[in-house]
Amino acid sequence: MDSAEIRTLMEDQLRLSQRLRARVAELEAERHAPVAVIGMGLRLPPDLNSPAAYWEFLRSGRTGLSGLPEDRPGLRAVYDPVPGTPGRSYADRAGFLSDIASFDADFFGISTREARLLDPQQRMLLETAWEALERAGLAVRRADRLPVGVYLGIMASEYSERLEDRADTTRIDPYYTTGGGLCFGAGRISFVLGFSGPVVSVDTACSSSLSALHLAVRGLRNGECRYALVCGSNLLLSANLMVSLSQSRALSPEGRSKSFLASADGYGRGEGVGSLALMRLDEAQREGRPILAVIRGTAINHDGAASGLTAPNGPAQQEVIRAALADARTAPAELGWIEAHGTGTVLGDPIEIGALDGVFGAAVRERGEPLAIGSVKSRLGHLEAASGIAAVIKTVLMLQHGELPAAAAPQDGELNPAIPWERLPFTVGRKHQPWPAALPRRVAGVNSFGMSGTNAHVVLEAYQPAPQSGAEPDAQQGWPELLILSAKDSEALARLTEQVRDHLVRAEPARTASLCHTLRTGRTAFAHRVAVIGTTPAELAARLAGAEPAKRAPVRAVTLRVTDDRQRLGTAVTALAQEFPALATDADPADPAAALHGMLRALGLDARTEHGRGPELAELSWNAGGTPVTRPLLAGDGEIRTAFLTALGGLFTAGAELRLDGLRSPGARLLGDLPTYPFLRRRYWVDEPLTAAGPAGGGAGAGLAEVPPAGDSGAVRAYLLAELADVLQSPEALDPELSFLESGGDSFTSTLFITRVEEHYEISLTPEELPLDLPLDEMFERLSTDIAETAGASAR
Repeated sequence: MDSAEIRTLMEDQLRLSQRLRARVAELEAERHAPVAVIGMGLRLPPDLNSPAAYWEFLRSGRTGLSGLPEDRPGLRAVYDPVPGTPGRSYADRAGFLSDIASFDADFFGISTREARLLDPQQRMLLETAWEALERAGLAVRRADRLPVGVYLGIMASEYSERLEDRADTTRIDPYYTTGGGLCFGAGRISFVLGFSGPVVSVDTACSSSLSALHLAVRGLRNGECRYALVCGSNLLLSANLMVSLSQSRALSPEGRSKSFLASADGYGRGEGVGSLALMRLDEAQREGRPILAVIRGTAINHDGAASGLTAPNGPAQQEVIRAALADARTAPAELGWIEAHGTGTVLGDPIEIGALDGVFGAAVRERGEPLAIGSVKSRLGHLEAASGIAAVIKTVLMLQHGELPAAAAPQDGELNPAIPWERLPFTVGRKHQPWPAALPRRVAGVNSFGMSGTNAHVVLEAYQPAPQSGAEPDAQQGWPELLILSAKDSEALARLTEQVRDHLVRAEPARTASLCHTLRTGRTAFAHRVAVIGTTPAELAARLAGAEPAKRAPVRAVTLRVTDDRQRLGTAVTALAQEFPALATDADPADPAAALHGMLRALGLDARTEHGRGPELAELSWNAGGTPVTRPLLAGDGEIRTAFLTALGGLFTAGAELRLDGLRSPGARLLGDLPTYPFLRRRYWVDEPLTAAGPAGGGAGAGLAEVPPAGDSGAVRAYLLAELADVLQSPEALDPELSFLESGGDSFTSTLFITRVEEHYEISLTPEELPLDLPLDEMFERLSTDIAETAGASAR
C-alpha cells in the first residue's frame, strides 16, 4: 500500500470517526432534549381556576385554607378536637375547593346518569386538560386522533365510597367501576378527546404527579407521543384517610403546613387538580406554540432501605436531585429557587434541608448569592398526589414573571431551630422580590417526595428565545382580521363573547393579528358561532357587541363562480396570495381560477368551480339549512382582504368546517393568555351518606309506566325517546337530531336501554344495525319499524 492509498484510508477513517462522533452527540442530545411547557389548566383552593388567578394569589400572601365544607358530612362527623381520640380526626381545616360538584357534562357528551356517579376528579381533569390544550393553541377534534400522551398522578378515588353498602348492593351500577377506578382518570381524558398516545395513571403517593411528569418527559424524548398532558389530582372526601392520618399524628391541628417554621407541627391537607401541556422544545418552536418554561431534566428514585417505609431518606433525596441536574446538564450553582417538598413536619423538613445542603451547599456558598427556598404547601395545603403539579405550575409562573413570592409571612414567627440556618446558604423569603439579578439564568428545581418512598425532582428554566436571522417581523398592524368564536350552546357562546370582548378592550393593537390567529386555529369549532372583522382590538370588540350569533346548519353545494377575464382574475388572485402567503399554491399562473380553488381547498373548502355568469371577479355561493347564500369573494380597490375574510366568516357562521391556519398574517403567533371555553355549571352530586331507600339512579327494569302497542309506531318512538331520557337521567328533553353518543350514551347505557325495551317488545335488530352514532330519530325509526314487523310476524 503506497502513501497515497494510506492517506486516502486515513481520510476515510477520519470522516467515519467524525460521523460517529456526530451521531453519538446527536443521540446524547436526544436523551437530554429539553421539553417545553406550552399550556396549563388548574383548579386550586379555594377557587383558583386560571394561571393568572394563581399568580395573583401567590403575590397576595393569602392562603387557600378553610373549614370543613357543608357538603362533606363524613369529614364533619369524625371531627373531634382532642388528638388521639379513637376513630376521630382532630383536623377541621384544609385547602378545600369551593365547588367540586359542578360540571359541564353536555360539553363532554356525558349523560346525567354517568356524571352524577363520576368522581369529581375525573370531571375536573377533563376541564383542566381542555383548558391547558386551548392555552397551548391546540384545537382538539376527536376525529384527528392527536398523538397526545396522558400521564396522571392520582392516589385515591373516595367519591365512590358513598355508593358502598354491603347490605344493599343495588346501588352499584356499571359506572361504579369507570367512575372511580384510578386508571379511568387518564383513560377518560384520552377517550373523550380522541388521543392516540400512551395513557398512564401513576400512584406514588405524594410524588405521583411529579413521577407522572418524569414519565411524560421520557415519552416525549423517545417519540412515543408528540404532545403530553401531565395531570395531578386529589380530593378530600373520605373520613377514613383523615382519621388514619390523625391517628398517626401526621396532620397539623391548625390544618396548615408551616414549612420550615419553628411552629411546624404536621402537614395540612389540600385538594386540587392541575394539567400541563408539554412537547419537545424544538417541535414547540417549529409549531409556534406559546412556551411558558422549559423542563431541562427530571429524575425519580426510591428511598430503599430507609429507617421506615414512610420515613424520608436524605441520601436518596440527594441522589435524585443530582440525577435530575445531570439530566438537565445544569450545575448546582445555576439554580435561583428550590420549590421544596416542605410539608412542615418535625422529621421531614430538617432532612430535606440537609439533602439540599449536600447537593447545593458548597456551590451556592462559593457563588455568594443565597439560594431561595419555599413551598406552596404553606399556602394551599399539601395536595398529596397533586402537590407536584401545583408546585410546578407555581414555578413556571415564577420563571415567567422573574419574581420570587414570599415563602413565609412576617407574622409566621421564627424558622425551625432544628435546622442550622446560620451555616446554611439558603434563604426563606418573607416578602415578594425579583429574581436575583446576579444569576445569569433563571433556573429552578422542584422536590416531591412520596410517603411510599418514591422521590422525584425536576429542573426548569425560563424560556429565552434564541435570536434568529431571517426571523419574521412583527405582525402588520391595521390589516383587517377575521375573529371567530364558537360554543356548544348559546349560553356558553354569550359568556365566551363577553370574556373575549373584555380581553379585547384591554389588548394592545400590536396583538390583533396574533389574537385572531389564535382564536381561529387554536380553538375547536362548535355549533353556535359568531364571526366579525376588524383592524384593531377595539374595533373587534365593538363589532362583537353587535354581532348576531348563528347555529350551524349543514353547508351544501358550495360553488365558486369566477369571471372569464383571466387577466383581472389573475391580478386579484396574485394580490390575495400576497395578503395570505400561506395560501399560495403551485397552480399554473395562467389558470387563476385553479389557483383560487386551490386556496379554498387549503382552507378545507371543496367548492365546485363555474366560469362566467357575471360576477365582478369571484363569488362564493352555498346552501345552509335550505337557504341559498351568495357572497363576493374577491374585490378591487384595496378591499380584496376584507371581501375574502367576509365570505369566509359567512361560511363559518353558516356551519362550514374550515381549517383557517392559512389566514395567518406574517409575524402572528399563538397566544397562551386568551379566554378559554366557559364551561357551564350544573350540579352533579350524590350526597353522603346514602339512605337505604332503593337504588341510586334506578336499576335495570325501572322503566316507564305505560307501554304502547307494538303496531303504533309513532307512540313507540315517543316511548323510546322517553325511555332513553330516563336511562340517561337527562333533566331536559333529548334532541332527536343528535346521536346516541352525542346525547351522552355509551355501551353501558345502550345495553341498559335495549334491555328495558326488550322487557316489553321483541327486537330482531343486531348491534351492527343500530350503531351508536346514528341520530336518535333514525335509531328510533329503525327500532319502531322492527318492533312492529317482529310483532306482526309473531302474530302470524
